[in-house]
This record gives sequence, C-alpha cells and structure tokens, in this order.
Amino acid sequence: MIEYGARLVEDQEKLSTRFSDVVDLLIESNYWAEKAASELVTGEHVEKAIEEKTFRLNLIEERLRQMIAEGTLLVDVAGLAVGQVNGLAIYQLGDFSFGKPSRITAKTFMGRGGIINIEREAKLSGKTHDKGVLILSGYLGAKYAQDRPLSLSASLCFEQSYEGIDGDSASSTELYAIVSSLAGMPIKQGIAVTGSVNQNGEIQAIGGINRKVEGFFDVCRIKGLTGEQGVLIPRANLRNLMLRRDVVEAVAQGKFHIYAASMIDEGIEILTGVPAGARDRQGHYPPSSLNGLVEKQLETYAESLRKAGVPAAAKPVEEQEG
Repeated sequence: MIEYGARLVEDQEKLSTRFSDVVDLLIESNYWAEKAASELVTGEHVEKAIEEKTFRLNLIEERLRQMIAEGTLLVDVAGLAVGQVNGLAIYQLGDFSFGKPSRITAKTFMGRGGIINIEREAKLSGKTHDKGVLILSGYLGAKYAQDRPLSLSASLCFEQSYEGIDGDSASSTELYAIVSSLAGMPIKQGIAVTGSVNQNGEIQAIGGINRKVEGFFDVCRIKGLTGEQGVLIPRANLRNLMLRRDVVEAVAQGKFHIYAASMIDEGIEILTGVPAGARDRQGHYPPSSLNGLVEKQLETYAESLRKAGVPAAAKPVEEQEG
C-alpha cells in the first residue's frame, strides 16, 4: 500500500494524500482476501486488486499493443536506423493512463528552412510542443553555428499520429533524431527516449515516467525481450521511478535496462555507442565523433549553398507574400 501511495505521486520520497483512491484499493483488496478465505489482507491481495482494476480499464491499451504486435502500428524494438527514435507518449482516459511508444523521424537536407514541425504545419501540435521544437533551433545554432550560418533544413514527424500532440517531453527525442540524421549515424531502436531539453542541451524532468517506461516494456515483451532493450530517461526523474514489479524484476535480471542522462551528448552516446566528442583548443570536434560528423555535414551544406548562390538568409514570410 505504501508503494501504491508513492506510485500515485510518482515520488520515492513522498506519499499520496488521495485517500479516496487508497480506500478504494483497500476495499477491493479486502474483497479478494475474503474470496481467498484469508484472515488477513496481504500484499498478494493488494496486487490482485491493482491487476483487476487495470484489466477493467485497459482495453484500448491492449488494442494498441495488439496493433503494434501485428505491424499495423510501426514500432521497431530491435536493430538500427538513421534519423529514427522511439518516443514515449502518455494517453489519458479518465482516471486511467498508459504509455505508448511512437516512432519519431527526422529528415535533414540542404537549405535554410530551419526545423519544420510537420505536426504544427498540419495544425496537430499544441503550444508546448511547438515551444519544444523551437528550442531545438537555439541548441543547434549555439552548438554548431558560431562561425558560420546554420545552413539546414529539417523535418520532424510523429509517424502514424492523427490526433493532437502537446507537451515538450519528446524534444530531446526529436533532437537525437536530427543529430542522427545529420551525422548519418544509426540509433539503437531497442532504446526508447523521453525527456525535454533546453537551449543548453540539458535534459529536463518530465511527467508520467512510470507509465512511459512500462508502456515500452510491454511492447518489448510482446515482440520479444532481447536483453538489449531499455528506456533513456532524464537523470532528474530517477527519484520518480515507482515501476511495476515485473519491470523491476526484468531490470534486475538484465532483460531490460533503465538509462539516465543529464545532457544531450550523454544520451546520444548511449543511443549510438559512438563518442559525442568535445571541442579541442582550436575549437574543432574530433572528425570521427558524432559532433564532428554533424559539423562536417553542416559545413558541406553551407559550402554547397554558397556555390549555388543561395542568399545567407531567407526573407521574412510577410515580405515574401507582399
């Protein structure tokens, strides 16, 4: 019951004061104890009550998992892919919520269009999600465009998403996809990602961490656990982990992993297995590092645009239309 109270508030050091929810669980736990002819309500009966409550409410969650298993919803949990990452979203259905992985892709190409948020263009993006994508431009400019214009066009998309998207918890995921596309470096599809990012490249805490981790674990279990799958979360969220017992056991057995990062460079190293690289005294990244490959590609874009005679900056939209 104490673990349940901590799970309600997603904090290892606090307990919920939502006593009505706690009492409801106690009443149902008592029912299962009476049915088992037990004189006491034990942890087994509490777990049974939680499982039965979930079973009554998770029909849509099960249907989505089935669609992923059948291949109707495309989610890879093994292999490598360039510019493609599994993000983690939360679905809220009344009092019940669950996590579901969503494929996020990025395509980069020569141009000066900046980052195109396909969800925003299709009017499917909320204000907070728009803010998260706009932050990416600030990070990329500060990191790679100190001595040259940021010559880049990139498109970001939540694949097979036909409803509105809001929140900035996928901004780090989107940034990893862009970096992977620019560097041409594949990302491990067995690792899903969540976490927001600021212009300094710091990965910030997000909500719903337990549901997100469990949602990806359930998909991996359906498709087959390989021992190489896991979730990359913000380091600041470690205290919020109050996971289901089956997930905890899988982690303890090495069948599933929880990775934590506080900076983008840390996260991209986990996802690719390649060093991010730091600038030397001359201000250059190691050529074979991820940052070095990104910088080289951006230099190539800038030089190609210069040769093509493309102006350094596009005119404002209002001026173009006028």
